Amino acid sequence: MKVSYNWLKTLIDVPESPEELSAELIRTGTEVESIDTVGEAFDHVVTARVVSKEPHPDSDHMWVCKVDVGRCNLGEDGEPEPLTIVCGAQNFEQGDHIVTALVGAELPGGVKIKKSKLRGVVSCGMNCSARELGLSGDHSGIMILPEDAPVGVPFAEYHGSSDTVLDCEITPNRPDCLSMVGIAREVGAIFDRDTHIELPQIQREDTSVHVDDIVDVRIADPELCSRYTARVVRGVKIGPSPAWLAERVTAAGMRPINNVVDVTNYVMMLTGQPLHAFDLGKLTERDGRRHVVVRAACDGEQIVTLDGQERELSSDMCVITDDGNRPVCLAGVMGSLDSEIDDTTHDVLLEAACFDSSHISRTSRDLALISEASIRYERQVDRTRCDQVSAIAAALFEECCGATVISGAIDVYPSPIELPELTLRQSRVELICGAPIEPEFVERSLTRLGCAVERAEADGEPVFRVVPPTFRPDLEREIDLIEEVLRLWGMGRVEATIPAARNHIGGLTHDQRLLRRIGSIMRSCGLNETTTYSFAAPGDLERTRMSAEGRGLPVVLMNPLVAEQTEMRRSLLPGLLQSVAYNGAHGTANVHLYEMGTLFCGREHASLPKERHALAGVLSGAWGDVTWNQKYKPLRFFDGKGVVEELLSQLRVEKVRFRPAEGERFAFLQPGRGAEVLAGGVELGWVGEIHPAVREAYDIALPVVAFELSLEALMKCARDQQAYQDFSMFPSVDVDLAIVVDEAVTYEDLERRLRSAGGKLLRDVRLFDVYRDEERVGAGKKSMAFALTYRADDHTLTSEEVERVHQKLVAKVTKAVGGEVRG
Repeated sequence: MKVSYNWLKTLIDVPESPEELSAELIRTGTEVESIDTVGEAFDHVVTARVVSKEPHPDSDHMWVCKVDVGRCNLGEDGEPEPLTIVCGAQNFEQGDHIVTALVGAELPGGVKIKKSKLRGVVSCGMNCSARELGLSGDHSGIMILPEDAPVGVPFAEYHGSSDTVLDCEITPNRPDCLSMVGIAREVGAIFDRDTHIELPQIQREDTSVHVDDIVDVRIADPELCSRYTARVVRGVKIGPSPAWLAERVTAAGMRPINNVVDVTNYVMMLTGQPLHAFDLGKLTERDGRRHVVVRAACDGEQIVTLDGQERELSSDMCVITDDGNRPVCLAGVMGSLDSEIDDTTHDVLLEAACFDSSHISRTSRDLALISEASIRYERQVDRTRCDQVSAIAAALFEECCGATVISGAIDVYPSPIELPELTLRQSRVELICGAPIEPEFVERSLTRLGCAVERAEADGEPVFRVVPPTFRPDLEREIDLIEEVLRLWGMGRVEATIPAARNHIGGLTHDQRLLRRIGSIMRSCGLNETTTYSFAAPGDLERTRMSAEGRGLPVVLMNPLVAEQTEMRRSLLPGLLQSVAYNGAHGTANVHLYEMGTLFCGREHASLPKERHALAGVLSGAWGDVTWNQKYKPLRFFDGKGVVEELLSQLRVEKVRFRPAEGERFAFLQPGRGAEVLAGGVELGWVGEIHPAVREAYDIALPVVAFELSLEALMKCARDQQAYQDFSMFPSVDVDLAIVVDEAVTYEDLERRLRSAGGKLLRDVRLFDVYRDEERVGAGKKSMAFALTYRADDHTLTSEEVERVHQKLVAKVTKAVGGEVRG
């Protein structure tokens, strides 16, 4: 919302400094993104006088002028010197006072003035029309100033057009602040000042005819439209807007078009109520009247909007139709080209209505068509003021368009709104706010905000009966009123205190400490924390080749923010792969990310989905950049497995083992490079390299290692303490063992059998070599060499004792895996 300081001054007394007002708005919850000066657009634009006007020697419609710009142009001798300007306008004469843009000026719309040659004559500037200055839509000729206008004065100074504009970010719960009247009311509440808002009134009405004799309105679906008012004005003279109107429309961030369109835009910015003007002559006449029907669009129905684009509609959208047939407006968003106001318009049908916010929001999003009107309807428009706003616009049509207002107004209002009454307790205000806020301040603040407040006493304390205004749909409960009082009183004035809870010691819970520890371990392993969207596209699991089995039903959003994200996620992997793809596309090859987030699993006949928490990570590229002494080493399966092993080791998870990830359940992993992670009989998750087909679907060039673990299972298996084991004072005995086994035998299986067969004396098992040779080892075979460490806690092992245990181990393991000892 762009707030013109000059305009705001006409509605309420504001501080001299816009910065002071900005600070107070920010303090009370309205963010101010920037403070801009509009008059800066007229830099190098000055008032001037035409000294001479001669026909162009090589053109029958252009003129060569000498223009006096005062001391804004000096000759070589330092004296003022007229400029030579070639001009095509026909509406000026010698001696006229005009507006000239000097070389170096930049006009609204990005037009830069340069020294140029027009048909052989050098032109050192441009004589400007009102449209080129952004003051109105008039481009019939250059702007002629009064005879007493000074010469060589900056145009912003002469015109008084220098204005300060506050660009305010309005939160969705404050639709009232999307208007100048709403901002003025907010400023009045902040500074405890009265507004002085003077709204135009209709001066005369044509009582010889009533609007009911000209137009008929019917709402076919009240769920789409809660109120529709219509007025008719005749004899409209289309033309440029008055200067004051064009200036305010420009300051509000819109381009002046013509007086009719500018009036509707001005009133919308003033009141927050969107309006629409139809060319009455373009609507079908039947039985002497035009018939307007508000209905739901039909699936596949077409409309050409004012931007010239043909759009296909759906039954979820609302349209204004001509006699129920032809759509002439996409309700609450944009009008159609068929009923556009143009130079031939004489009679206007003025609409002021209230449409359902959710339908307007979906329509605007689905058609990728956002307008000032749709922004306001999405946040709810005050339906009780449609008729009043319509009257304001009609009065301005009288003033600015020379129109005659037809008596009466059509008002279709199926279900008038009922005003709620809230009870606000003074004791509750002080308890919630933690500050001694006076009852007088409470009453005064709520009244300034537009509430009807009645003060009473109950049990010796003040109690307020409050009726919130209809333009504040967010005030529904007592706590909402308390929030309003506190934000105006000032959060910064509340003294910090220690919570008054008894027998409670502050601190993190066990689970919170464990989650922070997991994050710390991940970062120590070289991974960076990230956060991806909790929303997902419907085909994310299929795109990633992940099975939906065990993940529940998809949780579909009723009102998604983005058309591509209509479900809640059931895995963290798709979002992380999108992050890898995004980084790769922007030149970052080495990606090491982890995320702890929530998964949502829908259930049949359940009102809420089951929420699960997961830890996931992705590794792509290398651990670091290539240097003169460090070659590129791509991250593969064992790097990801190492991260998982380090995490489980730090959390003291016992009986950890890895099982090959096979079958359709793990179709997203590259065969032979994925594993399930288990702790005893508990399945923790998986780790592995992403299948090339999945990487291709995400447009990822480099290999990606990923893992996803259940946080619930991980935290259940984690141990805060580990049993102390004293160091042995006795020496160990190291024995090497090479076993030839089939290729299908995994290290995981072999290591587990070695540890089981070695008993208490076997303290460590380490694989140090894998050898393959068809002649020496055999086809389909491999030799796996292990370093085994034996040690006893209470004595020095003898060679006979070690030999006996070792031979028993060899016999059991070779028999179990069908292998043999390699000599």
